[in-house]
Amino acid sequence: MSPTPRTPRPSHAETPTLTYHDFSGTEDVVRNPRAASPAERTRRAVLLTGLTLFLPGGAQITAGSRTLGRAALAVTIGCWFTALLGVLLLLLLRGPLLSALTQPFVLWAASILLAGLAAGWLVLWLDTLRLIRLAGMESRPRWIVGIVLLLLAALTSGGLAYGASMVHQGRLALAGIFDSGPAMPAEDGRYNFLLMGSDGDEERGDQPIRPDSIHVVSVNEDSGESILFSIPRNFQNAQFSEDSPMNAVYPEGYSCGNECIINFLYPEVHNDHPELYPEADDPGAQAMMDAVSGTLGLGVHGYVMVDMDGFEELIDAMGGITIESGGFVPYRGERPDGSWGDVWFEPGTLTLDGQDSLSYARSREFSSDYNRIQRQQCIQQAMVGQFTPQTLLTRFTDIMRAGDSMIQTNVPQSQLGSFVDLAADAQEHTPQRLTLGAPDFGSAGDLFSTYPDFDAIHSRVGELIAQEQADADESDAEEPAQEDEDRTEPDSPEDAADPEGEPPGPTPEHDDPAVADDEPASEPEETGLPTQPDGSELTAEYLMDAQDRGETMILEQAASSNYECEPAG
Repeated sequence: MSPTPRTPRPSHAETPTLTYHDFSGTEDVVRNPRAASPAERTRRAVLLTGLTLFLPGGAQITAGSRTLGRAALAVTIGCWFTALLGVLLLLLLRGPLLSALTQPFVLWAASILLAGLAAGWLVLWLDTLRLIRLAGMESRPRWIVGIVLLLLAALTSGGLAYGASMVHQGRLALAGIFDSGPAMPAEDGRYNFLLMGSDGDEERGDQPIRPDSIHVVSVNEDSGESILFSIPRNFQNAQFSEDSPMNAVYPEGYSCGNECIINFLYPEVHNDHPELYPEADDPGAQAMMDAVSGTLGLGVHGYVMVDMDGFEELIDAMGGITIESGGFVPYRGERPDGSWGDVWFEPGTLTLDGQDSLSYARSREFSSDYNRIQRQQCIQQAMVGQFTPQTLLTRFTDIMRAGDSMIQTNVPQSQLGSFVDLAADAQEHTPQRLTLGAPDFGSAGDLFSTYPDFDAIHSRVGELIAQEQADADESDAEEPAQEDEDRTEPDSPEDAADPEGEPPGPTPEHDDPAVADDEPASEPEETGLPTQPDGSELTAEYLMDAQDRGETMILEQAASSNYECEPAG
């Protein structure tokens, strides 16, 4: 039997080999899209656009110049690190951060940096457009990618350029508004600022400017709690601080009868006694600070004077304000029939532009100076409460332009950041209020503003400051037990009226400017607005007709609650 033939083994030369393809050439669609399909080219365009948006420099590292990409990526990482550091500082060291960000050199450097980033990001977008090669894409994706890329370039580079412009304008505006002098000291742990609204009138001859509204804001430097003191413009016999040079002219205080109401002091010193304050940029403002310091018994070192015309411009720049008004407020304006006379703001929610805000705050008909003060306080609080970061960003240019033309102050720019930080803390608290006159000191008929009791004023100021500290201490002591108290039923009507368990504040007659000392706190709630003879609600049109008929009684009744005002929202 013949052996089975064996199948010969293949020789080494005949061993099969694998074929490897080089994908680094024409098939690398990211770096060389020539061999790519239309769908791959679209995905590639989306990839490069996304990299330039979220990781500037990434598109160049992936498909372009790696040298440019690495430089851009280093800048991107640096920006991320700076942003993260800024967030941490804002959370942990907000005061020092804000102080640094309001310094002139820092603002100048920031504007240059933002402008450079805007230019650099634009270069990357243009290079990304070159790398995408729109000409090699299909028509519809080409247009979509091109439009999206241009929009993103405008949002990113354009946004940074706008930011650089905002910072530059802000730097110029702050330099024009704030002082470059020494730091303002705190007085017994409080910063006390004099706020004046100047009422200019060229017809007054050599006294064109007088403070129309006078307020002192006292802020606790640690807690941000604040007290707002309002001084009627017709306040007489104002006292000066012990070290004031005005004591040489008026040793008994600013007391010469009706010619020495407090808002006459500013023009008098400005025109007749500027030599008393040789180092002051504004002698009149310095004298006003001395007067309110002696009157309140507080050391007032900073002032802010707001031109009322600029005040109107600022509110317009903010887009208006919204308030809740509790009564009818008359003002001079154009009536529906085209005639000129008294027009009336009706109660309810009012959205006011700058001119209307001034008309509302300064209304004099069927009103008193004390009612005007309360409406002015309301307008001021509405402005502060509605001055949001969104408003600042969207209306920055108009706000800076208005602020530069309306504000005069001796607050140094070196402290601006710390005061902004303090103002942010103050916004978290409701300020206490005190008016040097009715209703906090008697009724309007008592003429407290004409014959003030300075011992009573100093005592009340001390009480408010002590009450603020007591409230803070009590709040700290009760905070651990607050959650348990909120879950229990109230034991008394007083507890039921205060479900949040807030610590008691000042007595109603001291805390609510609508309540006089000699009136029960509940009386304003029992009174309501009058009605028309047929029982229907009053309207502004009816009041205008009643005024034309000389029916002043119903006009006075309608305006009797025009001090009631709260910021909306």
